[in-house]
Amino acid sequence: MPAMNEPKLISGNANKPLANSIARRMSMHRGMSVGLVDARVERFNDQEIFVEVYENVRGEDMFIIQSTSRPANDNLMELLIISDALRRSSAGRITAVIPYFGYARQDRRTKARTPISAKLVANLIAEAGIERVLTMDLHAAQIQGFFDVPVDNLYAAPIFALDIKHHFKGQMDDLMVVSPDVGGVARARELAKRIHAPLSIVDKRREKPGEVAEMTVIGNVEGKKCIIVDDMCDTAGTLCKAAEVLMEHGATEVHSYITHGVMSGPAVERVRNSVMKSLVITDSIEPTEAVKSCPNIRIVPTAPMFAQAILNIWNGTSVSSLFEDETLVPIYEGMYSTS
Repeated sequence: MPAMNEPKLISGNANKPLANSIARRMSMHRGMSVGLVDARVERFNDQEIFVEVYENVRGEDMFIIQSTSRPANDNLMELLIISDALRRSSAGRITAVIPYFGYARQDRRTKARTPISAKLVANLIAEAGIERVLTMDLHAAQIQGFFDVPVDNLYAAPIFALDIKHHFKGQMDDLMVVSPDVGGVARARELAKRIHAPLSIVDKRREKPGEVAEMTVIGNVEGKKCIIVDDMCDTAGTLCKAAEVLMEHGATEVHSYITHGVMSGPAVERVRNSVMKSLVITDSIEPTEAVKSCPNIRIVPTAPMFAQAILNIWNGTSVSSLFEDETLVPIYEGMYSTS
């Protein structure tokens, strides 16, 4: 394989602002201009996706930045077709940077005669010529094992911990981290450990997807500022209901830190009218105008972490080092100074 000179970025249409932010960050780190490869990703009249790459990519280390968020199928097909275009153009290595991995909720068979769609998507990605995947906060950790190529799964918890230490300075003793369900306890425990806060759980019982029949709080939240942590917020029904239950059990404030703001249907309106003081999400999914204009939704950037992770992969150095504060604080440029 020819020597790879510089990492090259190419983006689909799922989240162009994030791709541009990653390119700007990499330019700062490299001390030279890193731009997105000139290409067109468009649709014919019948909505077929067409990709044309205008630059030479032979032997290059290519990184495709593309979340598979809504519309999930279109964005997934864009990713696969971009990869095929690069592979047929003799790219040296192709890495898919998928900040939000769609279909991750379909990671097991919950009933008879249902698919494991996350595994199918993993197969499609590998068959398209992608040799490595970089993503963030997979819905289920075992999805990494669905791939026959290396998968680096970044975590938002270190960024959230810096944000919490910054915004709740002097109030850290009042905080309580809350998992909105039993399945998310490991994620919540990781954040609680980072900010040295106790942990509580809201146990929920679902009758059917999108609806919650009953909620029980495990742990004493009375007099606490509660921080709900989860990997995604879709319609926000569960989140807003959990906030209400926590307030009923004596919490003084409820804030939420959610990695992926899917924000479907009535989600924004629910959050706007909820008892939550704030909902913090990342930009792994491009926020709509409604999300950006909602007064109690705040967006934290992931570009510094993804830019550094891409450079580490290109350099062949550790990606897991980004989970430590000593590594993370400098790349966020004092944005979350806790001193």
